[in-house]
Amino acid sequence: MTAFIIKHFIVDFPMQQKYQYLNKGTFGHPGGILHAAFHYLGTMAVLSAFSNITNIFVAIGLAIFDGVIHYFVDWAKVNINKFYGWTATTSEMFWHLVGLDQLIHYITYIGIIWYVI
Repeated sequence: MTAFIIKHFIVDFPMQQKYQYLNKGTFGHPGGILHAAFHYLGTMAVLSAFSNITNIFVAIGLAIFDGVIHYFVDWAKVNINKFYGWTATTSEMFWHLVGLDQLIHYITYIGIIWYVI
């Protein structure tokens, strides 16, 4: 789980460039897809390093699962905030939604780990 949390931090914060975070709310935009692809690659790296998966298709499937979940959760978060006009400085609901976003991502990792073990 620690490796997934570190992967998540690296991809969601230091690696996430303006092009990604400004466009995650536009469905199908390459910026959001790129961000999800980085999560896919990070999950592949974690699974390669720390799991005993011998079937590459299982690893690919789990990584795709993570990338797709990440894409839709981020897209929904951006659009819910936009719909209600919630921003970091105007509503505590913005931060509640950020927290829910992070919780869903961590639950995704728990599910992946559960499947692997």
